[in-house]
Amino acid sequence: MKKFIHIIGLSLTMLLTGCATIVSKSTYPVYIQSEPVGATFTIKNSKGQVVAKGETPKEIRLKASAGYFKPATYILDFQRKGYAKKTVTITATLDGWYMGNIALLSPLGALIIDPLTGAMYKLPSSISTTLDKNSQSPKRKTKAQLQILYLDTLTDEQKAQLVAI
Repeated sequence: MKKFIHIIGLSLTMLLTGCATIVSKSTYPVYIQSEPVGATFTIKNSKGQVVAKGETPKEIRLKASAGYFKPATYILDFQRKGYAKKTVTITATLDGWYMGNIALLSPLGALIIDPLTGAMYKLPSSISTTLDKNSQSPKRKTKAQLQILYLDTLTDEQKAQLVAI
């Protein structure tokens, strides 16, 4: 009888918990870095709302979920004077601990608890990018040229492009 109660208790615990919620987390620290350092960055969520700003290198905390069964997606815009603007996308991926719900046959954890807490997803621990220098070479002034050609020296293709005036 005692063994039966232990088995029932263990079974209920496994059925009523979310594996990723217990072992993992729903908000992650993400280290943002760039080469060169000192670039400013803005992070927007999938709704276009700014969720973080700063200067590299910096660690920020981001939610891994954007809602029930929705992984978070973030757009990072990097800028620094003398360098081209660069955009990087971060998308949360499925956390391996979420698969524990399937292994433990826990439908409540798989369908309700982990999706609601956001613990079913994870974010990378760091994002790194290299900014490209602006290639703005000085504009050269080109002089207009006038070239006089005889009609009999033109090719058939050039003759087809002539416009009568």
